[in-house]
Amino acid sequence: MFSGSINLISPGEPPISAESIIISRVGSNRFISPVIFSGAAPPMAKQETTILTVAPRAIGGSRATRRLRRAGRVPGILYGGEGDPVPFAVDARELRTAVQATGAVIELTMDGRSTPAVLKETQRHPVRGETTHVDFLRVNLSKPIQAVVPLGIVGAEESPGAKEGGIVDHQLREVNVEALPTDIPESIELDVSELVIGDTVLLSAASPPADVTILDDPDAVVVTVLAPRLQEEGAEGEAIEEETELVGEEAAEEAGESGESGGEGE
Repeated sequence: MFSGSINLISPGEPPISAESIIISRVGSNRFISPVIFSGAAPPMAKQETTILTVAPRAIGGSRATRRLRRAGRVPGILYGGEGDPVPFAVDARELRTAVQATGAVIELTMDGRSTPAVLKETQRHPVRGETTHVDFLRVNLSKPIQAVVPLGIVGAEESPGAKEGGIVDHQLREVNVEALPTDIPESIELDVSELVIGDTVLLSAASPPADVTILDDPDAVVVTVLAPRLQEEGAEGEAIEEETELVGEEAAEEAGESGESGGEGE
């Protein structure tokens, strides 16, 4: 399941997907971006909604909350939409299973009634990492929402640039998207298997599913392939630093030996 902030928005214009890309060269770099916008990306299968059973709880102090957590339950709250905020408690293991399932929408079932919602925020224990509180936001399945999803790359190790010793620098790892709650993708991936040293891929080269719109700057750099000489220069710098330290140590040893000889002479 994706993680990040989610906000309700008004429906926007229909998204446009790239059917092909072109590679243009500026100086020594190649920039990859879409130039033909037509048709639609392959349809994405509708995600199955995960059901999570929760129980209403009375808002108490920290002592009541600690008792709840010791019993293996996590306090939470459901808010947003047209309803009032509803505090609840949920089994920690069931919550963990639900948030790891495919799809952004979780059906919260309470007292026989179901409400579609998305995970808005998770609070964790600073040391143990256990979930201590969750916030869920009601959603209307017919209205788009905004979410942050991972932006991954595939084929980096197989790219000519990597095989030649280049460094594949993955700079942009998350993007803001707009889609219906059930269409929010787990991630968006870019194929970089054809990149050579000096190539730069912009966000405009990404092809999200047909019903998903990327909201971030299309000119943002996602990945670039750096020349291996940058790595070699770094290695040379480390060698020089080690050599300097060695010379300094030898000088200190010689000074110490001279001091000891002087002391014996006295």
